[in-house]
Amino acid sequence: MADDELLDTHYEIALDDEPDPSRSPVYVDLVTKDNTRQPVIPAQWRGKDNVKAAVKHKAAVAGHIVAYHAVRSPRYASLALLWSVVGAFRLLWRHIRWAWHPELNALLQSAATSASSKDELKEGRVIEQQLATRRTARGVMLLIELVALAITGGVLFAVAPRYILVVVGVALVPLLAHYGRPATMPIVTPAVVRGRYRVINSDVVLRAYYAAGLGNPTKPDQSIGFLSRMERDGEGGRVKVVLPYGKGFGDVIKAREALASGLDVSVSQVFLTRDPESNRSHYLWVADRDPLAVPAGRTPLLRCRQTDIWKPAPLGLDERGQLVSLPMMWTSILVGAQPRQGKSFTARALGLYAALDPYVRLDVFDGKGSPDWRKFRLVAHRCAFGLAMSRDGDPVDIFVESLRELKADVQWRYQRLSELPVDVCPEGKLTRAIARDPKYKMPVRVVIIDECQEYFDTGDPDLDAEIASLLVFLVKVAPAAGVIVLDATQKPSGVGTQKIAQKFTSFRDNHQVRFALRTGSWQVSDLVLGSGAYSEGYDSSLLLPTYKGVGILRGASDETPTVRTFLADAEDAEKILLVARRIREQAGTLTGMAAGEDTTREARDVLADVIRVWSYVGRPGVQWPRLAELLAEHMPEQYAGESAESISALVRAEGVPSVDVKVDGIALKGCRRREVDEAIERRAITR
Repeated sequence: MADDELLDTHYEIALDDEPDPSRSPVYVDLVTKDNTRQPVIPAQWRGKDNVKAAVKHKAAVAGHIVAYHAVRSPRYASLALLWSVVGAFRLLWRHIRWAWHPELNALLQSAATSASSKDELKEGRVIEQQLATRRTARGVMLLIELVALAITGGVLFAVAPRYILVVVGVALVPLLAHYGRPATMPIVTPAVVRGRYRVINSDVVLRAYYAAGLGNPTKPDQSIGFLSRMERDGEGGRVKVVLPYGKGFGDVIKAREALASGLDVSVSQVFLTRDPESNRSHYLWVADRDPLAVPAGRTPLLRCRQTDIWKPAPLGLDERGQLVSLPMMWTSILVGAQPRQGKSFTARALGLYAALDPYVRLDVFDGKGSPDWRKFRLVAHRCAFGLAMSRDGDPVDIFVESLRELKADVQWRYQRLSELPVDVCPEGKLTRAIARDPKYKMPVRVVIIDECQEYFDTGDPDLDAEIASLLVFLVKVAPAAGVIVLDATQKPSGVGTQKIAQKFTSFRDNHQVRFALRTGSWQVSDLVLGSGAYSEGYDSSLLLPTYKGVGILRGASDETPTVRTFLADAEDAEKILLVARRIREQAGTLTGMAAGEDTTREARDVLADVIRVWSYVGRPGVQWPRLAELLAEHMPEQYAGESAESISALVRAEGVPSVDVKVDGIALKGCRRREVDEAIERRAITR
């Protein structure tokens, strides 16, 4: 079907006035599409690292081929000698048949059998004479060849140096062996076997779509068409398909398995992408082989180089073998899957990337208490594993205290950022310079919670409610303040009572970036990837159980790729974390538990804590009793039991004067926000 036929639209009634031909046309919704330009220099030959990797790969392949054939060279020589003898006799027999001229013999026999007159008998005798003459001539020529060959061989054997005989033998043996061996028995076997794949053309695609019930070739209004040529795209074929009127992208998604059957490939080789311009058309990409069965390999973090959290983290390779990077800043990330599908490995890989940035503060919590995260003690500001009591204390208490501190820190950050000068904080949000300047005390923070559903069901209803509220607050509000929340769960449907389950749903649904490895059903896949993912063609339940570390990434960009994640096992993680600790020690950013500090009762920064709770004051000044209440309420682990007098003494010791503050007509001693900020500035200058 031609493009003009597909896109033609006809109206019996004119809807608009005819345009004035004297005026220049004005284009509405003009869309330009630049052609994709192929790079002049291939990616593998750009940059020192790429060149080194490409040369290393080529050298490895060449070395494997040389070693493979070197080991089998005695076998090759034996087979070559054997088949060269067969080839010599086969060549001799072919010459004998040529001299005997069996073609004319058959012609003579046919003439003698059908002869019925004198003329035909005479013609037969003529053919017989010609046959005898030709046999004699060819026999003489064959004899001359054999005599010449024998003389030449004898002379060479008697006179020529040995190396000449070796050269002649090396040249003749392969030729004779190639002529003598059967076609199904090669002497040299390939060292690298390249995969075979089916060629997908337009006829095959049409057959598949019609077999799937998406059209009918016998009805003109139900035919399938193409809006692009079938072309190679990576290791597969790509084409833009247009469906009959009344059919849409949802119908194609439902017929995906039938399409795979019609194409005679596995379901994992068929990828469908929505066309934003029309629901009738879509892109079909068919992989040459199952791209998800090929591991992505070890993580590039094994180079053990310092990273930058402000740049995307390498996650893995997509179905076309292209690198997939995940921007972590300003996002909350949810990883969901069935057990033993690579969920913790994926979250840990992102945690390792954050660990290699010495200016990132890490808090790591694992609800199941597995060994996967234990080595993060080397760099984590706070960490807790499982729900059972440990030498570090109650893991649940550590977790709750950390969430409270994180909430207070986020609220203080918003207040502080809004008050910074425009030249320091142009847009009122955290910048890389502010995050890396210790005087602002606002480093990028990454909070990792594996098996997060465990913390919604600790057995204490009041504590569960507080944890749920804190987690919902963080996942909604914290990323914009430079606090990245990374959660992993094998039970995205939720836990707990109705109220807690509702908060878990709110917590789950407020993640901006979702990564779903294999799930049990499309409904669970939709819970992880977000509502509507299935209708768009994304269903992680279709991933095969043999795929480990393979999932669908949604929300990180306009694309929704299927990603084969890089592998970092326990040994790799320990190696990376040891380097990360050394980098942090050199940068002077090792804090909390990793630095041996008691984070449950750490040294107080009174001025910073006052600023953190000032958002609850709502006025330029605060009285000492009110300030003591706020500090005890929001930082109970540090200020529980402190009186107004003790808080006044602590703040005045930092250079903040005690002044009269009037609230609701009552004047009591307290402090002003302006003077607290000035004290912080003076302290930063003196340090």
